[in-house]
Amino acid sequence: MTSEPIRFDTKITVLLREDLEPWQRLNVTAFLVSGLGTQVPEVIGEPYEDADGVPYLPMFRQPVLVFEGTKETLTAAHARVLSRSLPRAVFTSDLFSTGNDRDNRAAVRAVSTGELDLVGIAVYGPRNAVDKVVKGARMHP
Repeated sequence: MTSEPIRFDTKITVLLREDLEPWQRLNVTAFLVSGLGTQVPEVIGEPYEDADGVPYLPMFRQPVLVFEGTKETLTAAHARVLSRSLPRAVFTSDLFSTGNDRDNRAAVRAVSTGELDLVGIAVYGPRNAVDKVVKGARMHP
């Protein structure tokens, strides 16, 4: 068994708008990353099990890096992620006023791409491509 650190050639990143309340940051992050595992199954590791044999659900196989930026930073990142065709999830400000999945999807569908009021995006892909997408953002404190 090797003790060498694992270095991934891919990256999972969440970019949040800097003016969100703490509860919104947590909620948006949870919603955003939930979409990645459904479309990019290789991001999910093996199930967990404790010493007593109790099973637990599998989680991401690599860390999720969380960044923050201005509204303009999110708009630029969104354009870059679309131009690179990377797997992504979006959360718009309208979703704070909906109460279910159907209304969430309808709220996003009602707004053109360039007019989305983004408060968060999640992206997965090669490290260098993801780094370019979040250029200008800073690590979440």
